[in-house]
Amino acid sequence: MSAPIVVYGPSSAGGRAVTINGAIAGLARDDRDLVEFLRRAGLYEAEQLLDDPHWIEWRGGRAHWYEAA
Repeated sequence: MSAPIVVYGPSSAGGRAVTINGAIAGLARDDRDLVEFLRRAGLYEAEQLLDDPHWIEWRGGRAHWYEAA
């Protein structure tokens, strides 16, 4: 089973697309944006999930890196 939250690799303009259960949540430009998307989805302890591979899969780059590819 894959993680319900996917953070895709950095785009050429910077930022990373985020999906939650397959639905587009938005473009995160930093961890604060990512935490906000998770809170809007009802995950109020979002900061604690950022490094949990059961919840978040970081694809195409280092975790917590949002700069242009």
